[in-house]
Amino acid sequence: MSGLIKDTTPEDWDAVNRPEHYNSAGVECIDYIEQQLGEDFKAYLLGNCMKYIHRHKYKNSPKQDLEKASWYLDRLIELTD
Repeated sequence: MSGLIKDTTPEDWDAVNRPEHYNSAGVECIDYIEQQLGEDFKAYLLGNCMKYIHRHKYKNSPKQDLEKASWYLDRLIELTD
């Protein structure tokens, strides 16, 4: 993490990788959570993978939930040695 403040514009936002509602005053929610949880952040990422995989079949956009699960899994992989 290179810092919590990010310059984002509407063209950077998308429902999976950078939802507009997860960015407030230039602070990405996921970066704030990582800062607060430290090493426990990995468990948070794993939990979100499980959540999105579990509920995808009950949603109007199941593919989007699977893409979100993939996003959290990719982030977890990046942090795992």
